[in-house]
Amino acid sequence: MSELLLNPCGILCDNCNFYNNLCSGCRLQNGSPFWAKDHIEKGICPIYDCSVNKYSFNNCSSCIKLPCSIFFELKDPNISEEEHKKSIADRVKKLKN
Repeated sequence: MSELLLNPCGILCDNCNFYNNLCSGCRLQNGSPFWAKDHIEKGICPIYDCSVNKYSFNNCSSCIKLPCSIFFELKDPNISEEEHKKSIADRVKKLKN
């Protein structure tokens, strides 16, 4: 799996409908994908900002708090709470492999 395609949060770019369409990937956009610009005050994904900018990790797998509160707070409003929790579990699994 390419390091450029695995984001700090565990989302794989090539599994995303927006990749190569509205987004070139979090790493190439320095944590500022299209959705963050419109929905996050700083315009940077809080998970990316914490992992890469604050702690200089390659991804969240290096953090002892994985998954932290940011994972749970940063929920796509278009999915259910159950889907959100499953997404977090899937991403954590990818990061730990």
